[in-house]
Amino acid sequence: MEYGQVQHQKYECLLFDLDDTLYPVSSGLAASVLKNIQAYMVEKLDIEESKIQDLSNLLYKHYGTTMAGLRAIGYDFDYDEYHSFVHGRLPYENLKPDPVLRSLLLSLPIRKVIFTNADKVHAIKALRRLGLEDCFEGIICFETLNSIHNPATSDNEDDIAFLGSTQPSLASNRSPEIFDIIGHFSKPDAAATSLPKTPVVCKPSESAIEKALKIANIDPNRTLFFEDSVRNIQSGKRVGLHTVLIGKSQRVKGADYAIESIHNLREAIPELWEGNKQAEVNYSSSGITVETSVTA
Repeated sequence: MEYGQVQHQKYECLLFDLDDTLYPVSSGLAASVLKNIQAYMVEKLDIEESKIQDLSNLLYKHYGTTMAGLRAIGYDFDYDEYHSFVHGRLPYENLKPDPVLRSLLLSLPIRKVIFTNADKVHAIKALRRLGLEDCFEGIICFETLNSIHNPATSDNEDDIAFLGSTQPSLASNRSPEIFDIIGHFSKPDAAATSLPKTPVVCKPSESAIEKALKIANIDPNRTLFFEDSVRNIQSGKRVGLHTVLIGKSQRVKGADYAIESIHNLREAIPELWEGNKQAEVNYSSSGITVETSVTA
């Protein structure tokens, strides 16, 4: 009892979405992703251009991601090829090193993990451009949740925990026909419950979030979840996570906090730094060891 009663932290893990959360939507990557997805649908899947807008909206609304929706309604494609097409020509040069955010993250003596629907190539590239690749213990990404191999290991030379296998991702055989989701919802008695299921595991599915938490050994009741997506926030809240909506100043249902920018973290949630005198951060995604002192 020489040092008095030990103060236990409310949170033992910070779970961060990547895109439009750790960097602003003004970077233009989100707009480019949408453009590339629609180009893939036309060029690779031979979908009529006149249907692209309505189809994209319906798939995103009901399946969480366009990819998940495309697989659900019967389109067959290689996941790696899809990700390469969609992310391979993004304006990554718009992402600049963020020393302010880096300092904030390294000053937090709490476990930090990335949770993104994107593939690992994109996740690592974006984090490197931001100068944040060594700020996180691990990355939960598409391969983590959708690999038939051991999701807790990676043979990537830039090994980061949770990434998943680097083996080729193969989709199943082509379905005999494509489900007409546009026609389905044009009927007055259409119901979302009668839609075909997707084989893709991704946010905002509650089961996807629960799977991610299990893989990374994360206790939702002691975890703060940072997201720019309202529906991902709401799904996270339903599985027990504490939630922070990024990019908004007004809280919505399911959000415990709402902050305009991740840079406002210290002002918005100062208790993250309270009660901590010193911490060592030893994340080694790029073989880098960082030690930092924190003064409450």
